[in-house]
Amino acid sequence: MLDTGGVDDRSFNQSSWQGLQDANKANPKITISYVASNTGNDYTPNLNAEVAKGCSTIIAVGGLMNDAVKAAAAANPKQQFAEIDDSSTGPNVYGMQFNTAQGGFLGGYLAASVSKTGVVATYGGLNIPPVTIYMDGFWEGVQYFNKVKGKNVKVLGWNEANQKGGTFSPNPNNGFGDTAGGQSITRAFISQGADVIFPVAGGTGLGSATAAEATGGKVSVIWVDTDGCVSDAKDCKVFLTSVVKGLASAVTTYANDFAAGKQLGGGSYIGTLSNGGTGLAPFHEFASKVPASVQTELDQIKADIISGKIAITSPSVPK
Repeated sequence: MLDTGGVDDRSFNQSSWQGLQDANKANPKITISYVASNTGNDYTPNLNAEVAKGCSTIIAVGGLMNDAVKAAAAANPKQQFAEIDDSSTGPNVYGMQFNTAQGGFLGGYLAASVSKTGVVATYGGLNIPPVTIYMDGFWEGVQYFNKVKGKNVKVLGWNEANQKGGTFSPNPNNGFGDTAGGQSITRAFISQGADVIFPVAGGTGLGSATAAEATGGKVSVIWVDTDGCVSDAKDCKVFLTSVVKGLASAVTTYANDFAAGKQLGGGSYIGTLSNGGTGLAPFHEFASKVPASVQTELDQIKADIISGKIAITSPSVPK
């Protein structure tokens, strides 16, 4: 069951559905379908409809569905559920979470490294932990760059110390599908000097790509969840990289394991840098523009995060 933004959001919905498609391709006996949510009011009716259809397991895409999934799971104890961006909320709910602050940290360090103006920016679709964890990591990565390089790169749109502040989509009813809002936010950031933008907003972020393209190469975008050059190839020329979340592989693994009869209810998975649950996508058209020294530094930072030498401080890190 998809969240708002549509199955073609080039982000979390599309990637999750791809995971089910991959499972079906590998095992045609796994029958798949999806239902989209236009607003949060659709969560409970959609869940109930999927239960009524007799689905063997129902995967809810997004932590915003927490209350709806918890209620549906309690009312249907024999029905198996899974929820992305949330921990298990019952003996028949499998939780899939991702420590994307780790990937976001790498994105922030990269953004600060290549910025020519000394100003970078991030914004979200909604102020919720699955979104702000990315923004926290991005902010931390910039701070780390400033510390080790003796610089003062500024981050617009977010400060980890103020979890209630920050810049988010102006449309709370469609925070992940408001491309016009994303374009407006990005133009405002650009007017303040930002030359690398990190939208954590699903389809809303497509507006950032449009605004960046209009600058003729002066502004780049770091995409989120999926490799933007794959999911949104037409905008690849503005994508410096992407902070990816291993949604597709996690969903595929869950579907295959469930089909194989494994007992997954009440279990959980946390995606990290060490298990491929998050990280940076290739630089694609920016490969020659990211200095080799920066790429080497990113490799070392990744190793230091995995080893614990660099500690992530985001309050949204999954436990």
